[in-house]
Amino acid sequence: MIKLFWPYFVVAIVVALSCNKEDLGPIHFPPELMEAPKGFEEIEFPDDNAFSQSRWDLGKRLFYDPIMSLDSTISCASCHNSELAFSDSVSFSLGVSDRLGNRNAPTLANVAYHPYFTREGGVPTLEMQILVPIQEHDEFDFNIVLLAERLKADSSYVKMSMEAYDREPDAFAITRSLACFERSLVSGYSRYDHYESYGDLDALTKSEINGMDLFFSEKTNCSNCHGGFNFTNYNFENNGLYEEYEDVGRFRFTGNEEDIARFKIPSLRNIELTAPYMHDGSLQSLQQVIDHYDSGGKNHPHKNVLIKPLNLTEQEKEDLIAFLKSLTDDFFVTNPLFKS
Repeated sequence: MIKLFWPYFVVAIVVALSCNKEDLGPIHFPPELMEAPKGFEEIEFPDDNAFSQSRWDLGKRLFYDPIMSLDSTISCASCHNSELAFSDSVSFSLGVSDRLGNRNAPTLANVAYHPYFTREGGVPTLEMQILVPIQEHDEFDFNIVLLAERLKADSSYVKMSMEAYDREPDAFAITRSLACFERSLVSGYSRYDHYESYGDLDALTKSEINGMDLFFSEKTNCSNCHGGFNFTNYNFENNGLYEEYEDVGRFRFTGNEEDIARFKIPSLRNIELTAPYMHDGSLQSLQQVIDHYDSGGKNHPHKNVLIKPLNLTEQEKEDLIAFLKSLTDDFFVTNPLFKS
């Protein structure tokens, strides 16, 4: 485990949390950067991209720098806002020249644990995923080689890259440093975690506990897809959002007709903050999400067989929404280390 310690960080967190000690439960604060929360797996790093502070510093700077885009107008953070658990607040984010994207920007929380990336799962590593927004026409619309040349003209970037990877800024250093920073975006200190992992039985309200019981019950089957410590099994499923889809989903990657309109199951952590929902941002609220699943969804040949009418009462819907909101990790979204 990497153990890094910043005095200013400790002071900031102590001050921020001093008025809310009753909400903390028996959790050690502040957790060290890259520390896995209780109940989480340890974070693994590629052999060629072990964690270091210099690599993290370079990746963080690049993440917030619009130098990444063709016209230097948008950065990674433009579509992945730290206050929104590194997601966006619109259905489709805007790229260079205000070009509209074609998929809803997902949260980057806990991407360190993802086995593959993009909604069709076509990218096997976080380092490779970095290339996608750089070259996408509707995002940065740039070229990694030209980006490297731009960075080499900045002596401060050259210095940071040499310290991090013993080489000038190039595709290797750019992709790996950004991946290093993004792997640190670990979220596992919600009120649900206080209750479930740290034994603070006062962390959840009765409504939230009722919603939790319902979430993990056979009546809803929510946890069949949204299980595990990150509330996803990372499989590809169709949830009956439409009868016909404009976005072909995983088929785009595999070419297998059985994969038409199947998408990677997202994590539900911080779901309160990541609206709008679904791959196309078509549902604006958690109420609409619950109503969708309660209805059983629309008919589609690839719809998951577990998705069927639930016949929830209004109180059960309220309890489910209350539980989902308990997955919000206030510590994560206010952590000064992750701010620009």
